[in-house]
Amino acid sequence: MEAHNENKAVDDSKVTSNGKSIFRFLIPSLIGVILFMIPVSIDGKITIPVAIFSNWLQGVLGAYIPAIMVGIIGFTCIMSTLVKFVKIDFIEKSPFLTSLFKVSPLWYIARVLGFVFVVMTYFKLGTEMVYSADTGGLLLNDLLPVLFSVFLFAGMLIPLLLNFGLLELFGALLTKLMRPIFTLPGRSSIDCIASWLGDGTIGVLLTSKQYEEGYYNQREAAVIGTTFSAVSITFSLVVLAQVGLQEMFGQFYLTILVAGVVAALITPRIWPLSKKSNLYIGEQKKEIDETIPEGHSSLSWGVKKAVDRAYENNSVKDILVQGIHNVLDMWVGVAPVVMAMGTIALLIATYTPTFAILGKPFIPLLNALGVPEAVAASQTLVVGFADMFLPSVIAAGTIQNPMTLFIIAAVSVTQLIYMSEVGGLLLGSKIPVK
Repeated sequence: MEAHNENKAVDDSKVTSNGKSIFRFLIPSLIGVILFMIPVSIDGKITIPVAIFSNWLQGVLGAYIPAIMVGIIGFTCIMSTLVKFVKIDFIEKSPFLTSLFKVSPLWYIARVLGFVFVVMTYFKLGTEMVYSADTGGLLLNDLLPVLFSVFLFAGMLIPLLLNFGLLELFGALLTKLMRPIFTLPGRSSIDCIASWLGDGTIGVLLTSKQYEEGYYNQREAAVIGTTFSAVSITFSLVVLAQVGLQEMFGQFYLTILVAGVVAALITPRIWPLSKKSNLYIGEQKKEIDETIPEGHSSLSWGVKKAVDRAYENNSVKDILVQGIHNVLDMWVGVAPVVMAMGTIALLIATYTPTFAILGKPFIPLLNALGVPEAVAASQTLVVGFADMFLPSVIAAGTIQNPMTLFIIAAVSVTQLIYMSEVGGLLLGSKIPVK
């Protein structure tokens, strides 16, 4: 046994000191950081390279993307129906295809509804309530094209962040910060940064993949997915511009950062997140060892773990296959759910007084805080659950006071979960939230 351990130590030392292995960690990881985390300015707008690729694809395909999404959602519904009622051998023999198309009754209904709504919207069939620009039209023509292109590039390129040691490095460096403060592993910092600089959808995708690979337990995946899926700097600026307060972006973003951090300190420690199971996927009980061995600093141990991880990934084909699986998983698993849940939420928001009624309890609080136009503001505080952009759209047309507009915009951004995108993504992912 001692001889085996000595040999393993020698092998580990060779791996860590091998220049080729170090470059195998550094180069893909640096490319991943540049693509997902380095903000760049394009035409005066702050964004990240993956978002630039996404916007380029939307510009190239333009009006064809809604038709493509109708095809994807339709194909998903048809295949799920066949798998549900007919035994198809080649799907049964493929764990990946089985996971794509063999779903629970609830998700099957969501896929059917998504297909019905997307067909009604694209061909303008049935009631205008479903296909109007405020409901199904908003999702099909504005949101789904963004998700289509973001999922394509993020899905193909996200292995650069996941597979070459970057998470292992940050896991060792930041465990002493993330674990006591947010009750999360250090590697979750990458998810947070990707959401903040890129998009909440990228953060959800990262979290879901790591949960599926056994790096997060159920509680950790749920906490990261619901608490750290922040919208990007770019979208925050769009929300602020909608209410006409662009000149206050510095104060605005500082406000939502402070509010978001405070909320992230509290919510993992209270119900329902605090009661989530510590089991890992597949109901397995295991623990990810985050201790730093004697003789190592956080940095040296992080580098070693990172290089070891990179050393394991030497097949370009495997990385490409994983990227394709990521893309298909998000297109097939998420797009129908977003169309179904998002349309229902927007129908409720647009054509019923539900959110206005839910907002009434906030009127005394807003009055006590001295917020002008409290009654009008209260109607916007909950409607963001349907779509994060709705509060600022409603406020811009009904509210004049700058302080009230600022508060509404800040609340909508810090709300994080909204059914037309992040909420639908969470429900369509493997992250254990209801």
